[in-house]
Amino acid sequence: MAEFLFEDIFTVTRLDPDGKKFDRVSRIEARNEQLNVYMQLDVATDVYPMHPGDKFTMVLVPTLNLDGTPDTGFFTQAGRKTLADKYEYVMHGKLYKISEDKETSGQNAKVEMYASFGGLLMMLKGDPSSAANFELDQRLFLLMRKV
Repeated sequence: MAEFLFEDIFTVTRLDPDGKKFDRVSRIEARNEQLNVYMQLDVATDVYPMHPGDKFTMVLVPTLNLDGTPDTGFFTQAGRKTLADKYEYVMHGKLYKISEDKETSGQNAKVEMYASFGGLLMMLKGDPSSAANFELDQRLFLLMRKV
C-alpha cells in the first residue's frame, strides 16, 4: 500500500489573493478541516477549474505505485493501475524548503513547507507534526479530487 505523507480535505477560501498573474493558472488559498493547515497552491485552472467554496481531498505521496515501491522516475504507458487513477488532478514536483514560520513561536509554532511542481508552487503552513514525514529535496506527487 502506498504511504501517504499528508492527506486531508481542504476548502478553497480565495482565488488569486495577489491578483491574477497568469491566464491559465490561479493561486488558491485553502484551509483544511482537521489539522488547521493553511495552503497556497498554483493550479492549472484551464485543466482543473477551482472556485471559492470548493472542497477537495489533497494527498502528498512519494510514489504513485499502489504497492508503495519507489518511483523509477520514468513514465510508462503500460496501462497498469496507479494511485493517480483515483484522483482528478496530479502534479509531480520537489520539496525545496522547510522552515519555521517567523510570526509564530512556542506552543503556537508553525512550520512552512514549499514545493515546486514544474513552476507551479505550493506552500503549506501548519503544526510541526504535519511536516514530520517530509525531507528537503524530496520528490512528491500531489493528487487532488473534489468531494
